This record gives sequence, C-alpha cells and structure tokens, in this order.
Amino acid sequence: MKKLLIPIAIALCLPVLPAQASGPANAQDKAREDLRAGKIKPIRDIENMVLPTMPGTQYLGIEYDPVAMAYRLKFIRDGRVIFVDVDARSGEVIRKLQ
Repeated sequence: MKKLLIPIAIALCLPVLPAQASGPANAQDKAREDLRAGKIKPIRDIENMVLPTMPGTQYLGIEYDPVAMAYRLKFIRDGRVIFVDVDARSGEVIRKLQ
C-alpha cells in the first residue's frame, strides 16, 4: 500500500502547468489582439449591423476565424441553423449559409 502512495504523493506535489489553449480560446485571444491593433471591427458593431437583417430568427452566438479574419454569426429558424459570415475588417457580409 505504501508503494502506491509514494507516487501519488509525488504527483500531487508537482506544479500544475496550464495546458496550451486550443480552439475557441485561441480564436478569442486572437480576436482581442486584432481588435486592439485596429485590424477588425468590434463584435458589437458587427452584431448591430447583422442582427436587424435576421428577423424571425433566434441569435445563437458568434465565432471569430483569425485566419480568414471573419466572424460567423449563428442563428436558428424553424429548427434550421443559419450562418452569416462577415468580413471582420469591413463588416461586409461575405455569405449566408442556410
């Protein structure tokens, strides 16, 4: 029993290093960085432009693609998801996928 407790005790004493963030956390960090650098428009500005054009839908949220420098707004209507892709620099709608 003591032989099992020693490795566990050692493991508990080791410092815990944060795991490298992946996916949305990196995209959020990049969005903040690009926004501070003045490369992209704020999310609220994009939402204020797009949401009024989507009557009868429920807004689900937004994601940022740092490679494309584009926002993807997600909506749902009658059980179908609708994506609206927007250029994060200009605020121009790139495409609407239904």
